[in-house]
Amino acid sequence: MCTREVAGRVLPSALAAMGETLLHRGPDEGGAHTEPGVGLGMRRLSIIDLKTGHQPLANEDHSVWVVFNGEIYNYRELTAGLLANGHRFATASDTETLVHLYEEHGADCVRHLRGMFAFALWDARRRTLLLARDRLGIKPLYYTQTPRGLVFGSELKALMASPWVRRRVDPSALAAYLKYGYVPDPLSILEGVVKLPPGHVLLVKDGQAGTPQRYWEPTSHFRDTDESLDEAEAGSRLWDLLADAVRSHLVSDVPVGAFLSGGVDSSMVVGLMAREVGVPVKTFSVGFREAGFNEAPYARRVAEWFGTEHHELIATPQDLGLLDEVLAACDEPFADASAIPTYLVSRLARQHVKVVLSGDGGDELFAGYDRYLVDQREKRLGTLGELGLGGPLRLISDALPEGARGKNFLRHFSLPRMGRYLDAISLFPDRALRDLLEPDVASASPPLFEEALRGSQGLDALSRLQDLDLRTNLPGDILTKVDRMSMAHSLEARVPLLDHPLVEFACRLPADLRMRGDQTKYLLRRILRGRVPHEVLERPKGGFGVPIRAWFGEHLPSFFRDRLGDGRTLEGIGIRPQAVRSLLDLFEQRGREDHCCRLWALTVLDSATRRLLSGGQP
Repeated sequence: MCTREVAGRVLPSALAAMGETLLHRGPDEGGAHTEPGVGLGMRRLSIIDLKTGHQPLANEDHSVWVVFNGEIYNYRELTAGLLANGHRFATASDTETLVHLYEEHGADCVRHLRGMFAFALWDARRRTLLLARDRLGIKPLYYTQTPRGLVFGSELKALMASPWVRRRVDPSALAAYLKYGYVPDPLSILEGVVKLPPGHVLLVKDGQAGTPQRYWEPTSHFRDTDESLDEAEAGSRLWDLLADAVRSHLVSDVPVGAFLSGGVDSSMVVGLMAREVGVPVKTFSVGFREAGFNEAPYARRVAEWFGTEHHELIATPQDLGLLDEVLAACDEPFADASAIPTYLVSRLARQHVKVVLSGDGGDELFAGYDRYLVDQREKRLGTLGELGLGGPLRLISDALPEGARGKNFLRHFSLPRMGRYLDAISLFPDRALRDLLEPDVASASPPLFEEALRGSQGLDALSRLQDLDLRTNLPGDILTKVDRMSMAHSLEARVPLLDHPLVEFACRLPADLRMRGDQTKYLLRRILRGRVPHEVLERPKGGFGVPIRAWFGEHLPSFFRDRLGDGRTLEGIGIRPQAVRSLLDLFEQRGREDHCCRLWALTVLDSATRRLLSGGQP
């Protein structure tokens, strides 16, 4: 946290209040460093160097200070090189590596780091603050410019504890949330507060933030495809990188377990862990009573295969009683309903371990989403727009009433190929968004995804979609969910599949080794034959979904109307009550899943904005 009073002194009470909001992220100890112009506060979850790794931490002459959230997996190698260059270490922690690496390389120190991180580093000699976030956005970092200086923190609630942060909903973030179900980087739901994007650093001088500077992105690696790789060589190198990634992510001075869904990615991570640790891995799963959503039997099969110490629970509609707790952990509105089972399995895991490995990132990295297959199948219809049929199809779709059979189909196929993909991943597509929002809010919808797609022009279609998901859905949805739900229980979740050497190699693979025909994760599945149970490789993709329509259509049919009432609860932020009432009526009449998901998003939004605008209270 960094704030200034008029006299240039940081307000200790503000720093303490901000730190108190992050107690769940660091229950083991807290610390602060203040000097004229800067205040750094920290809550620590002790994982490496339990005795001496206190923060904030400084170099030898106290001219460089750092607060750090995350883990640096290559810190031992970096420390050895820094010691050889004459640096002196007072601890055995990965945190101290940062201050000495900064002395050697300045802001370029981030390029040498292998890990997940968000850190703030104060250079007293230059009177500058460096903020940095890891390449893929595993760890979060919010900041805002105020008249008293820059305020930053790991979660939005920390900034809200500052007396200088305004509480007003950002129309652009609201529109983006309703479109995609989460608030994408660099936006936040509060006006004036932004997230430092993944793979960026930010320099702050005299309390004034500069422009974020990118030091890494996946697009250039997709452009650097290694066409010389044959399948056998690619498979061998991929396996070595996977094994090295998992091995590096096991560094810890406390017990490490794993989330196990029974899917390809988590099963592979557990298998590599079992090979490395030599003792039964503690694994944790969550299932459902509803057929088609329950992956628990697959997880049990994997646990038996690798001889893990397995723990599981079953999520039920009654767990919606935790909704306010889950949403409070998210801060921002977050419509991915799988946050609830993630919250539950994190709570279960924390009863046994302090760190878990997760298989997240595999779908983006190895082309595992079914929507990539859908895109391939739809490409044959990609010429409709070029034939002049896009406009007529849109007109017919617009003429049909909301909820009419064929309306969404016609609109979808009126779009160009990349537009169809954006339409497919949109919770409220453009027309539905215009119907829901007041005109001034609807017009604020930012073209973030369109801009990301423009940056990948010239790549093959699959690479463009994966690049988009790595830059948007992965940090905004998947990693946000895992970070907030695990940290709510003071549990550190690590994602070895996002080890950046592995990510860069996977991006450079020829597209037909990522997906071939109708086979997603083609190369990954090939190298896992005989290494994980056969039924895991051959099963249809389930994903970590929630039986949302069954829960709200059968078990809790009045849930949405009880929460949203006559639709006026959201009127103050630009949502039309009549549109909400129409959506409630449509869902009750037809029970469609897309209507259910939209009502869920509005319910989440209502709860989140009430809490945020009332000062953070549920």
